[in-house]
Amino acid sequence: MKRHKKLFLIVILFLCFAGNKSLAQSIEVIKYPDLAKLINTPSEKHKVINFWATWCRPCVKELPQFLELYEKYNDENLELSLISFDFVEDLENKLKPFVDKKNIEAKVYLLDETDYNAFIDKVDPSWSGAIPATLLVAKGNSKRKFIEKEFSEDELEKVYLNFIK
Repeated sequence: MKRHKKLFLIVILFLCFAGNKSLAQSIEVIKYPDLAKLINTPSEKHKVINFWATWCRPCVKELPQFLELYEKYNDENLELSLISFDFVEDLENKLKPFVDKKNIEAKVYLLDETDYNAFIDKVDPSWSGAIPATLLVAKGNSKRKFIEKEFSEDELEKVYLNFIK
């Protein structure tokens, strides 16, 4: 009987750990046309699109503000997309573990483009290509605001609320 209990316990532990892996965030690898569609497709939600990378210290520093904004306003018409500039070859060993460790629930994309000059002007003509950068798009694509800088503490929520007024 003890053997059955041990086997039962092992099966339960396996299912718990296997189940957690299946809940891990999936990261979609996209090209610029997919990003353009994400930006330009009208939505009933306000879009916050953050351009960042795990190797960008200011990006990682401000990331908790985006996660808090998502947690607070996700049910109130906010769509958060985190567009990573990490390298595709770092997807499995760097980006996925980072996203899992930070428990990121918002949608994460990895932009697989090497010629940034080919698309940065299309995202916003004022963008130098530096990150962190954030694009706000009002629901229905009625207006946009592009911000190329790191948000100071608690600044993102104020900017977002001002934008959606």
